[in-house]
Amino acid sequence: MNSIDKAFAFQEKALALRSYRQQLISSNIANADTPHYNAVDIDFADAMKKALAGITSGLELKKTNERHLSGLDTSGINGVKPLYRTAVQPSIDGNTVDSNIEQGQFAENSLSYMSTLTFINGTIQGDGYALRSN
Repeated sequence: MNSIDKAFAFQEKALALRSYRQQLISSNIANADTPHYNAVDIDFADAMKKALAGITSGLELKKTNERHLSGLDTSGINGVKPLYRTAVQPSIDGNTVDSNIEQGQFAENSLSYMSTLTFINGTIQGDGYALRSN
């Protein structure tokens, strides 16, 4: 891993997790009227800690042939599994999606994603100015 990779490793993981979370929240919103659908989300802080520590979930199995499956859980990203969201107001059809909460979470996550991109862009521009001045 070179110095550029190290400099952007945190932001890369943050963007990947934000993107994954956005997909989960979008799925929740899309399934707001689906009977018995359970809303899911990730604990971003915990997921980020695991991603930075390189922790992945799953059981690695011994492979005696290269065609064997690895046994690692590939659901989610970096071993981060979605958690079921607690229903604020129970629905008659068993759906746990609260559209207001999901839309708020979607907007908050979008802003966090955009702020990370803005930070990366600023860092790249700053490095570019430094390189051009030499």
